[in-house]
Amino acid sequence: MLVVIQALFLGLGAITLSPFGATVVSAIAGLLTSAWRAPFAPFTLGFAVLYGLLVDAFSLLFKVKAGNGAVRMKRLVAGVTLATAVTGMASYYTTVYVLSLLPRNIALETSILVIGVINGLAGGYLAGILWSKTLRHLLS
Repeated sequence: MLVVIQALFLGLGAITLSPFGATVVSAIAGLLTSAWRAPFAPFTLGFAVLYGLLVDAFSLLFKVKAGNGAVRMKRLVAGVTLATAVTGMASYYTTVYVLSLLPRNIALETSILVIGVINGLAGGYLAGILWSKTLRHLLS
């Protein structure tokens, strides 16, 4: 449930390597994570790539990056937050309904959604701050 670091890196990936930066970052993270979750490697990698694709898609849809290299902070935060919430709920429902590994639990569903939104907000905000204060000047 604590994906703020991943959200931060995916947000930065979406900004720096547009249009598929977050997807590349998430694919690498998914491959690394799959190494220690071997029985569930296809699902781990699949949801990691889905997360990256969603961050990239929302970043493009919301036009996060301005023409001058600046980042529209609110749009970045919204995109990362939506991607985090959707991925969290999709992985939960796959675990419960497709794989039948867990029973349905309303409290767990609610906490995944709430904590996912909080992590997405924090990760998107930190990515925007880091880009605006430091990385933008180094990479331009």
